[in-house]
Amino acid sequence: MPFVYIVQCKDGSLYTGISKDVERRLAEHQAGRASRYTRSRLPVLLVWSRRVPTWSHALREEHRIKTLPRKAKLALVQAAPRPGRSCGAARSAR
Repeated sequence: MPFVYIVQCKDGSLYTGISKDVERRLAEHQAGRASRYTRSRLPVLLVWSRRVPTWSHALREEHRIKTLPRKAKLALVQAAPRPGRSCGAARSAR
């Protein structure tokens, strides 16, 4: 099942994306191979992720989150459970 995720960039900006393997995608971001946006804002930190049932749902959720104002995105990140959270643990690539 796919995931929707948010990473926080070095400059504090938030980037939203989708992937079937969040750990692999985070490693690609850290290596500068995932997106032009994050490539110039390394390192990135995974601050939120959520599993969704289908790729189509992931695309819709990604679009919904990308259209949110920054304040709403930060509220989404803050609302996620902390320890062992299934909605996205804050961690950097290994």
